Amino acid sequence: MSVQAEIPAQTSAQTETRPSAPLAWVPSLYFGQGLPYVAVMILSVVFYKNLGVPNTDIALYTSWLYLPWVVKPLWSPVVELLGTKRTWVVLLQGAVGLAFALLAFVIPTSSFFVLTLAMFWLMAFASATHDIAADGFYLLALSEKHQAAYVGLRSAFYRVAMIAGQGGLVFMAGRLTERTGDPRGAWMAVFVTLALLFLGLFLWHRLVLPRPESDEPGDGKTGLFKGFLATFRSFFARRDIALVLGFLLTFRLGEAQAIKMVTPFLLDPAAKGGLGLTTAQVGLAYGTVGVLSLTAGGLVGGYVISRMGLKRWLWPMTLAVHLPNLAFVYLAAMRPSGLATVASAIAIEQFGYGFGFTAYIMFIVMIANGPHKTAHYAIGTGFMALGMMIPGMASGWIQERLGYLHFFIWVCCATVPSIILTAFLRIDPAFGRREAP
Repeated sequence: MSVQAEIPAQTSAQTETRPSAPLAWVPSLYFGQGLPYVAVMILSVVFYKNLGVPNTDIALYTSWLYLPWVVKPLWSPVVELLGTKRTWVVLLQGAVGLAFALLAFVIPTSSFFVLTLAMFWLMAFASATHDIAADGFYLLALSEKHQAAYVGLRSAFYRVAMIAGQGGLVFMAGRLTERTGDPRGAWMAVFVTLALLFLGLFLWHRLVLPRPESDEPGDGKTGLFKGFLATFRSFFARRDIALVLGFLLTFRLGEAQAIKMVTPFLLDPAAKGGLGLTTAQVGLAYGTVGVLSLTAGGLVGGYVISRMGLKRWLWPMTLAVHLPNLAFVYLAAMRPSGLATVASAIAIEQFGYGFGFTAYIMFIVMIANGPHKTAHYAIGTGFMALGMMIPGMASGWIQERLGYLHFFIWVCCATVPSIILTAFLRIDPAFGRREAP
């Protein structure tokens, strides 16, 4: 299963500004955007599993952490009205660093579960707001020409953040636990490392981020909120809105449940139906091999859509997302002991997911196309996050009652609604296809 893919921005720069050494800040900006999301969505699950929290509680409470990404379109005008995007980016990176430091501080306490959840909530809201500010700043600081030139770089470093967090930091926590026998101390070291890293990003971006003239507070925009509400009305005025919302909410119905239980499944011993991997092995197989396969699938998916369009590839990509869930049914049924076998199954599943998820993102781009594309795109991604949050909350409860094997079979069954809805979608045959030179 996958963490959510990076959401591309949809608007154009308002003014042509001379880029101020983009190589000095574009990679670090999007590396800093990816890490908090990985920490909230993935590291939190591994962290709580290592500290003995039951699967039901892990799934329920970490799924609630999606909420800031669900509702972030509602407070995006605040970022427009108050302060500059540059100021928001720098301050929010400082807030994320503070949240990581406080998270490490409260781990040894007797109320660690409640207190660490509070820190993850702080981090989630700061991260979701940082996404708004960082994407807006990117559009203001670079011309359209330079936006296109650096979009590949920003995507690459977002992926690097996923590998560093989901792979490297999980591996680090596992190795430290093996050496010391103290998982709390190991995770304290991980979160202190992240706190220091974000302190460095805070200082670095305070120094190197350019100051584009168009990056101004929204003073005098008296019609902003009225216009913002109008964009919501226009989105929901679509004739096919019920079908669109149904597809957005069900496309990841299976993944939303599985993503919360994959790590516990990999870590739990055979007596509980798991594979009994160490935390370090999970970081290697799921967080490194898996993320690299996810990235490769996404690149291939983007290429084939650009060649033949979304309509041609919608069905193959929908099936590519859902059918590889059978890899986890195989792992739960056979419970292979070899790490290579487990990593290969994960790689197949993640490649299929990355390949197929491209169609989902392009569908959101398609329905957002129009005069309010930025706001409509944000609304679409909000429903995408809602489709991850609600099913994920129940996944631990379902797994503990079904066991891992029957749970992953249920995950496969949960993909059927989106397959059915795909048959009713209307896609422009030319949409997404790159024009021949």
